[in-house]
Amino acid sequence: MTEAPGPEGDTYGPAEPRVPLAQARVVLAGLGVTGRSLQRVLEPRVASLVTVDDRAHDADHGALDADAAAALLADADLLVASPGFPPHHPVVAAALAAGVPVWSEVELAWRLRANRLGTDEPAAWLGITGSNGKTTTVEMLAAILRAAGLRTAAVGNVGRSLVEAALDPMLDVIAVELSSFQLHFTHTMSLQAGAVLNVSADHLDWHGSLAAYTRDKGRIYENVQVACVYNVADATTEDLVREADVVDGARAVGFAVGTPGPGDLGLVDDVLVDRAFHAADDDPDRRKSAAELGTLADLKQLGDHNGVVPTHIVADALAAAALARAHGVPASAVRDGLRSFGPGEHRIQRVAESAGVTYVNDSKATNAHSAAASLAGFAHGTVVWIAGGLAKGATFDDLVSSRADRMRAAVVIGAEPGPLADTLARHAPKVPVVVIDPGDTETVMRRAVEAARDLAQAGDTVLLAPAGASQDQFASYAHRGEEFVRVVRDLTTTR
Repeated sequence: MTEAPGPEGDTYGPAEPRVPLAQARVVLAGLGVTGRSLQRVLEPRVASLVTVDDRAHDADHGALDADAAAALLADADLLVASPGFPPHHPVVAAALAAGVPVWSEVELAWRLRANRLGTDEPAAWLGITGSNGKTTTVEMLAAILRAAGLRTAAVGNVGRSLVEAALDPMLDVIAVELSSFQLHFTHTMSLQAGAVLNVSADHLDWHGSLAAYTRDKGRIYENVQVACVYNVADATTEDLVREADVVDGARAVGFAVGTPGPGDLGLVDDVLVDRAFHAADDDPDRRKSAAELGTLADLKQLGDHNGVVPTHIVADALAAAALARAHGVPASAVRDGLRSFGPGEHRIQRVAESAGVTYVNDSKATNAHSAAASLAGFAHGTVVWIAGGLAKGATFDDLVSSRADRMRAAVVIGAEPGPLADTLARHAPKVPVVVIDPGDTETVMRRAVEAARDLAQAGDTVLLAPAGASQDQFASYAHRGEEFVRVVRDLTTTR
């Protein structure tokens, strides 16, 4: 069985096992939240299942070196890998070397899809990827679909697992958040419509290069049936559409926070408009007309304390609207869904106000691009920025140099705070910086918030927008955000 080499020598491996799934000897790599769902689904459906995880005490195997991994995979028919197992991991590398197919959760879910109740077709999938904004957009999309009366679920890094949703016959359509990790080992998925929101350097430690990371983002467009949705302001996303092998008849649909061109969605004054799905293709007035989807007032609940809706939120809303419209949702449902959508936890979450200082939790800003978008929403010189964490191979120079004007001060957390602190010294030398000693992990957030509180003045915002992943000091971005909220509420109610 030969492997399929990708560009620049990347290897994704074969897609098909040597035997049907019911007869397959399967290795499952990872027993985290995703892995447990996969284990429950696989056990009754395969001939044998062996689990590998270096943390779970009940796994069949712990950490394996290259020789042990090769021995394990020599007799396997399929490896199903959780996102924490990159291509260079010994278990994955052994599978690829032996010609054993590697599937992501997404690939398994796609192949196991159940038909909708009373039909002979499974639910349509609408997929979203991008360096930033995925969770907000997928939840907006689900809100719009629900407003249209459809039974739906937002899945991926939110809510229930994708594989469990795929097996639910009660769902009409599924809104799927897709990471670059998941897309790497996804082979046969054919979305009704897919969107790449943006691409910036992230997860380079997993992918090895920005080019490889970008290619994996672009895999969302492969075999798309109706629409490839891209960001007009990010040329990379349009390039990925051009390179994609789609189903005949699928169209490219751009979204722009500005006047849309023919075939796109955009913003005219304060009105969200659709020039892609508003009329039949043979309508002679198609190029001169548009459909109103809503207004910025329908997003006011997502605005800042002055009611201004951040640009990236408007972009997310347009992307969600494009995907919903590709599914055939009426314009009125877009408006109603956006009106009903509330800000989620850990994303520009206003936590408290005390002594004239506002505390905002944006723990989900896990890379430089999302942190830059978060900082951009505040007035010059008014932010005490709490940041730091795992950089995942990225750097902070562009972030700090472009957003130094927003900062009154910075508080640096993280197991290795040096790189961010050094970047602040180079590009924001006038900004006071406090580095939190990483020694006592349990008190890191309390010490950071106390330092930020002492640096802030009336009218300022203490903003947690870390620009890094959380696992060096916290269990997850949610845990990091929860600690920030807990400490802020404790300090602001006892001060």
